[in-house]
Amino acid sequence: MMSDTLQKKQTWKMFNRIAWRYDLLNRMLSFRRDVIWRKKCARLVPRNRALTVLDLATGTGDLLLEILKARPNIKMGIGIDPAMGMLSIARRKTSPSRAVLLQGDAQKMSFKTEAMDITTMAFGIRNISDVDMALREMYRVLVFGGKALILEFSLPNQTFIRKAYLLYFRYILPRLGGLISGDRAAYHYLNQTVENFPYGETFCRRMIDAGFVDVTGLPLTFGIVTLYSGTKREHD
Repeated sequence: MMSDTLQKKQTWKMFNRIAWRYDLLNRMLSFRRDVIWRKKCARLVPRNRALTVLDLATGTGDLLLEILKARPNIKMGIGIDPAMGMLSIARRKTSPSRAVLLQGDAQKMSFKTEAMDITTMAFGIRNISDVDMALREMYRVLVFGGKALILEFSLPNQTFIRKAYLLYFRYILPRLGGLISGDRAAYHYLNQTVENFPYGETFCRRMIDAGFVDVTGLPLTFGIVTLYSGTKREHD
């Protein structure tokens, strides 16, 4: 059996396979809640000055597009992702005048230190083999006072909702995702990574360990998703 670390290093291949149905399945399987979650994330981006935003694991570019739409003060948006299949779809949806899309790895970025005002990631951090390294890189590339915003799946605390959610996530979602995408394994992988991912206070602690201050985790939709926020301290 493939190790968890090796499997995560190869997720870009899986995302290349499902890229053509990725957006459709996101809307269907989340009942369009994914759109609302991204809007909430975009609203946390400041609007009072010109900003450069870096979106990691950008995929088909949905979060980056939402931020550019919500915040006209963004002077440049940059999205990176290891899966070229996902990036090819993102390029069809974005304007090259405000967004640059590049193949890249969140764990080892070529950007200069203190080059970005905002770093974001939506539903990508749990797919990274070294989460702490990615958090440190997000911290490194931010300017002092810059903000990191991370959307990720979590598990509801309320017992009944948690049981209903896991029933859907373990048995219904993989079948629907597999039927539409033709890749059932990809959607089994989804529920496995979500259930194994350290969410809530545990993930907040990892952001703090990476250097972030004012770290918060806001549960959305009964805790199905958590929106994390952290700030690079004004001086190291």
